[in-house]
Amino acid sequence: MLTITQALVDQIVAHARQDHPDEACGVVAGPAGSGRPERFIPMLNAARSPTFYEFDSGDLLKLYREIDDRDEEPVIIYHSHTATEAYPSRTDISYANEPGAHYVLVSTADADDAGPFQFRSYRIVEGEVTEEEVTVVDAY
Repeated sequence: MLTITQALVDQIVAHARQDHPDEACGVVAGPAGSGRPERFIPMLNAARSPTFYEFDSGDLLKLYREIDDRDEEPVIIYHSHTATEAYPSRTDISYANEPGAHYVLVSTADADDAGPFQFRSYRIVEGEVTEEEVTVVDAY
C-alpha cells in the first residue's frame, strides 16, 4: 500500500497537467528505509513525447548522487499517460528497475469516465505488475 500526502498527490497531478500533452515524469524521495514519500522532484521528460517518457541520463545521475548524499531513496517513480489509462505499458515495465519503489501513474485522459485524471500505484518487480491501494492523508 502507498500512503501519500494530499499535497504530494496535488504536486504530481499538477505536473502531469502542466506537461500535457507530453508525458510528465519525476521522483518522490524519502528517508532511506522509511518507505515514506516526502520530497517531490519533478524531472524533465527528455523524450518530450506524448507516448513515452525518458529521464535525461545526466539529470538522473545528478538525482541519484543527491538522494544518496541526503540518505534518501526513490520511494515513488511517477509519470503520466496522456491518452490511455493509468496502467504500466510494456515499455514502462521493462524500464522499472527499482523493485522497492512505488510506480505511480497519472492519466490526464478520461479513459474510463472516472474523471479528468486517474492516480494509481503499482509495484513492478521482475516484470510482474501488482496494483496497490493508495491512501491519501493530510500529513504523516
